[in-house]
Amino acid sequence: MSDRGGIFAGENPFEIARTWLSEAEKSEPNDPNAIALSTVDADGLPNARMVLLKDIEDDAFVFYTNYGSAKAQEIDQAGKAAFVMHWKSLRRQIRVRGVVERESGQKADDYYASRSLKSRIGAWASRQSQPLNSRAELMTESAKLSLKLGPNPKRPEFWGGFRIRPTMIEFWADGAFRLHDRFQWTRDSQDGVWKIQRLNP
Repeated sequence: MSDRGGIFAGENPFEIARTWLSEAEKSEPNDPNAIALSTVDADGLPNARMVLLKDIEDDAFVFYTNYGSAKAQEIDQAGKAAFVMHWKSLRRQIRVRGVVERESGQKADDYYASRSLKSRIGAWASRQSQPLNSRAELMTESAKLSLKLGPNPKRPEFWGGFRIRPTMIEFWADGAFRLHDRFQWTRDSQDGVWKIQRLNP
């Protein structure tokens, strides 16, 4: 691709994504690692919500959540998901689509242990996506668990990571007169060779 230079240059899309995120960390006022995660329910109806991306691995994107949540159940059912990262300060975005697998091993344990104690207790206390009578009820449950679990709680089995292994990654940057730059990387499988195509804006 002769004109794929500048911020789009490189032969590894995960390295490009890491570079863009690193640049966004210097300019975005809040949560530069926020992604709009999209899933579908059993009827094919889409759902979208903001979550925080926690790692860009050599071949995947990783976030963490409660496995009882609506998004986790939809991911488990479909085995696929998509997300977009958008940075207003950079006028750039990254779109990702792919297959998903759980991360419930040592990496999940390590990330859970790195969180603040209150966040670790909160993971135990919240029955994510389930009805809640009041905030006071949630805070009471959190206080009870704080006393019960102590200062070093283990990661709950119902909480862990998801690893999105993409078959499509698209890098988008704002262009003058809405003539944006878009480069789409696609592969037929998780182990396939990337094909790169410039797209019309």
